[in-house]
Amino acid sequence: MKVVLLAGGFGTRISEESQFKPKPMIEIGGRPILWHIMKEYLHYGFDEFIVCAGYKQRMIKEWFSHYFIYTSDVTFDFTHGEETILEQQHGDPWRVTVVDTGYGTMTGGRIKRIQKYVGDEPFMMTYGDGVCDVDIGKLAAFHKSHGKLATLTAVMLDQSKGVLNIGGDNAVKAFREKSALDSAPINAGYMVLEPEIFDYLSGDDCVFEQEPLRRLAENGELMSYQHHGFWKCMDTLKEREELETLWKGGKAPWKVWKE
Repeated sequence: MKVVLLAGGFGTRISEESQFKPKPMIEIGGRPILWHIMKEYLHYGFDEFIVCAGYKQRMIKEWFSHYFIYTSDVTFDFTHGEETILEQQHGDPWRVTVVDTGYGTMTGGRIKRIQKYVGDEPFMMTYGDGVCDVDIGKLAAFHKSHGKLATLTAVMLDQSKGVLNIGGDNAVKAFREKSALDSAPINAGYMVLEPEIFDYLSGDDCVFEQEPLRRLAENGELMSYQHHGFWKCMDTLKEREELETLWKGGKAPWKVWKE
């Protein structure tokens, strides 16, 4: 089963770094977050990827084209104009197709553009900015068990602020701190999709999370895989720093693989 990675957006909320590189190429522990996501999938046996690139897409292609050099000991012989890879340190048996899906294309449009590379088979899809400790093998088995067109991973997002109860006259009737009761399930990505999903997608302006997912839900074709473990989306510089701290401290929950 192929894995589709959405990696073409602008990442405006983390512009401190995304002004220089695509958001999925922002590094955690010296490696792009895209690498971390791919390592998760590889741990569960999924090794073929289709990267939906767009904004600064050449940087993604260049990183993969130099991957052996980045992860190996190399001798550069300037006298003879040669380079020799001495020992590859971190080999990964990936097959990666990077597709330029357009500069301003929306998420549904990007998925539609890679239809010919997916073919007529189920595939996985997630966003190139979120890591988790989802058991992807169990996710795939759950999808197969229910026979619907789409499965998304649902996580509980905690309310981070105090909660107000406001009356019709705009008066604050009550105030309380956040609690577990204020959590709400959200779409965390890590989806499994049947090829019929492409029939729900239109042109480049199609936002996958809007009409396509609503129609799937209305048609009874959208299921949720409940995940109660770790998940974090790297939307802001603060969230990148939180992930970096976990990685440096050897406490990254998404690191399910062994070196």
